[in-house]
Amino acid sequence: MLVILTEEQSMKIFLETLIARYYPKLNCKIIPHRGKQDLEKHIPKILRSWNVPNSRFIIVHDQDSWDCVILKSELKAKCGAVRSDVVVRIACMELEAWYWGDLLAVELAFARTGLRALSQKSRYRIPDGIVNPKDELKKHLPRYEQIAGAKLIAEHADIERNTSHSFRVFIKSLQQSVL
Repeated sequence: MLVILTEEQSMKIFLETLIARYYPKLNCKIIPHRGKQDLEKHIPKILRSWNVPNSRFIIVHDQDSWDCVILKSELKAKCGAVRSDVVVRIACMELEAWYWGDLLAVELAFARTGLRALSQKSRYRIPDGIVNPKDELKKHLPRYEQIAGAKLIAEHADIERNTSHSFRVFIKSLQQSVL
């Protein structure tokens, strides 16, 4: 079994929908939390109490304003006291940067043409470098809501087309867990 710990419900919805499309036979449980502090507090508890044999764990945490290397190191340290095989993946800057990596999926999800052209603008060219990707998305989709948007976008997301580096690193880890 693959267990994915996320810091919020929207990441859970996005990953559930995406995984169901690409890996329908994967035995996967996604456990959302109420923000990064809640996730960080529960990591050791979940790892200690989990008793399903042969389970693998991936933790997905938003970078926000943290230094990516330090954040990953701190999360690995929290896990290491209990399990050393936990994979930690950082969504740079946040989940919505992954959406910027696949603007065709966003266009299809919201039946809104013209968004793909934004990827040619220098401020949007590198999805993981967008400082406030959620706010930027709301500028172009004023009615965007995190939970509903996560499901809609995941229904159209393409793991090969996405240009977000942190998304592709996550997908590679997911694929390695599936093998």
